[in-house]
Amino acid sequence: MVALLTEAAGDGRLTLGEHAERAERAYAARTLGELADLTADLAVPSAQPIRLDGRRPIAGIFGTQRRDGRWVVPERLAVTAVFGEVVLDLREAVLQSKRITLLATVLGGTLQLIVPEGVAVAVTGSAVLSRKSIGRGPVLPDMPVIEVHMLALGGRVKVVRPKRPRWRGPLSRRRS
Repeated sequence: MVALLTEAAGDGRLTLGEHAERAERAYAARTLGELADLTADLAVPSAQPIRLDGRRPIAGIFGTQRRDGRWVVPERLAVTAVFGEVVLDLREAVLQSKRITLLATVLGGTLQLIVPEGVAVAVTGSAVLSRKSIGRGPVLPDMPVIEVHMLALGGRVKVVRPKRPRWRGPLSRRRS
């Protein structure tokens, strides 16, 4: 996305100020719609740099499957963990919409969601001999929501909210 903005600035379609402002918004974007708005006047939808393939489920079967880094989360995503583990790290992910539905099937395995601040999680569904642990956070009306519809048998669904690093200024010292 930023490469497209840089190319547009090089061609003169954006000023340096517009490029800096849009690049900053691109790095802060949490949904695909927010990214599309940044380039709507630069490229037609078929020429947008992000393509989605929401047809393939994520499956951790007798092993570990992990999605992390900068990736696009489709509006509906099937996740299966059968005696394995699936880790979905959403801290740098781009959400396609404000409401994402995860269809989770967990049989003797683990589904772990790593969710950033500003994203709410709701877990519903059936669980037999299973555990679910959800790190609670404030839910605001305009927040993106991850809805986890689960069918779990002897497994675990775990939602993790990483703690903010506590910055220590240059003048603060640790007391021994």
